Amino acid sequence: MFELIQKAGPIIYPIFLCSIIAFAIILERIYYLRKVRIDAVAFMSNIEAAIKRNKIAEAVKICEDIKSPIAAIVKAGILKHDRPRQEMREAIEDAGHQEIPYLEKNIKILATIAQISPLLGLLGTVVGMTKSFQVIQAKTIAFNPVSSGDLAGGIWEALLATAAGLIVAIPVIVSYHYLTAKVRGIVLEMERSATELINIMSQRVEGY
Repeated sequence: MFELIQKAGPIIYPIFLCSIIAFAIILERIYYLRKVRIDAVAFMSNIEAAIKRNKIAEAVKICEDIKSPIAAIVKAGILKHDRPRQEMREAIEDAGHQEIPYLEKNIKILATIAQISPLLGLLGTVVGMTKSFQVIQAKTIAFNPVSSGDLAGGIWEALLATAAGLIVAIPVIVSYHYLTAKVRGIVLEMERSATELINIMSQRVEGY
C-alpha cells in the first residue's frame, strides 16, 4: 500500500487527507443522528397524556429528560402554553431554526469532499501524463529510443491518482445522501410533532 501511494505522486496526499476527514465526519454524524433519533409517536403520547392532566411541568420535564431536537421544539411550544397559538408556533419555529444546524453540521463538508476528490484525481492524472510526455521529449531530443519502462512511472501516477479520487468520492457521495435523508426524516418528525402539539394545546384551550 505504501508503495502504491508513493507511485501515485504527491496528489495522493490531499486525497488521502480528504478520505480521513470524510471518514471522521461520517462516523460522528451517524453516531449523533442515532443518538438524537427518538420514537416520536411514543414521546408525543406521553406529552399529550401529561397535558390532558394539566401537568405542564411534567410535560416540560419529559422534554428535558430527552436529548433530541424533537423534544427541544416541543418544550419551546409547551413553555408558551398560556400564550396565543401564533406565538406558540413562532416559539416552535425559532427552536427548530436553532436545532437544524446541529443536525446538518459538517454534512456540507462531505459534499465538498465528494466534489473535489475526483478533481484532485484528475489533477494527478494530468501531472502523471505530463511527466510521461516530458520523458518522451527528453528521450527524443537525446535521440534515445523511448521504452515502455520510461513511461510507466507517469502512467502509474496518472491511473492511481484517478482511482484514488474515485475511491474516496463514491462512498462519500453515498454517505452524504444517506445522512441528508436521515436529517430530512428527523426534520419531518419535528414538523409533525410541532403540529400535533399545537392541536393538543388547542383542544386543551377549547376544553376549558
